[in-house]
Amino acid sequence: YLHHNHPGTIFPLPILTRDRQEYSRAGDSWFRLVPFVKGTHTVDTCTEPAQAFEAARQFGLFTANLHGLRMDMLRHTIPGFHDLTFRYRQFEEALAQGDADRRKASADGIGFLLRHKHIVERFEKMRHDPSFVQRVTHHDTKISNVLLDEDEKGVCVIDLDTVMPGYFISDLGDMMRTYLSPANEEEKDPNKISIRQENFEAIVEGYALPLAGQFTPDEKASLFYSGEFIIYMQALRFLTDHLNMDRYYGAAYPGHNFVRGMNQVVLLDKYLSQKDVLERIARKILNSGS
Repeated sequence: YLHHNHPGTIFPLPILTRDRQEYSRAGDSWFRLVPFVKGTHTVDTCTEPAQAFEAARQFGLFTANLHGLRMDMLRHTIPGFHDLTFRYRQFEEALAQGDADRRKASADGIGFLLRHKHIVERFEKMRHDPSFVQRVTHHDTKISNVLLDEDEKGVCVIDLDTVMPGYFISDLGDMMRTYLSPANEEEKDPNKISIRQENFEAIVEGYALPLAGQFTPDEKASLFYSGEFIIYMQALRFLTDHLNMDRYYGAAYPGHNFVRGMNQVVLLDKYLSQKDVLERIARKILNSGS
């Protein structure tokens, strides 16, 4: 599709084996190769707005350039991956069946998530609203999944395993979750978690402008919600796993998923506290690009 509609797009597909397969088996392991893109590198954390802009622009272009590709040509590699209703149901099951001591010790985080169930309710309405369009979505928009050139300009996105049909809030929201705060999800000190407004502006500008002509009015009004959606979902998932004795993510130390869950609770709380100013920034960017 890209070859015919956007020739010149860098899209590092797996290199075929001699028998024309995209992977090779050796013993009990599976391997594949992808081309090396010369003159590029990745970064693990977003340290400045320019990086946020370049990464967001690449993810925005990725989805914008694949506009028109039939969704039935894509496979759901992880069914229910960003289904917030499903994740909330898992959370409720953990509340009912999870470890009682951990549930008691997690009361503050649990209470916060229960009070913000409206985020789930909005998602449920959105998924049944034709104003919200399913698009080709990357679903893992951490900054290390973008190749940058020697001038720190974005070249292309990588790590395509999770590319599947989805809503833009998945990709934009995950950038909010991982680019806004200087502290990542492993940070134990809540005082180090903050919202960098300049990074929010860079993310929205980089991602939304390539897609502005494709967005519906309701989608344009939901840019801020994308951050609510993903941060809330990740808080749910970490605390759910903590209550379930770390059987999904595992734990590097006792209480690891509790720390990560509460980290996301703090991040969401600080994000919501700046809703008015961040929504004004988003509207300004969209209006300037219209």
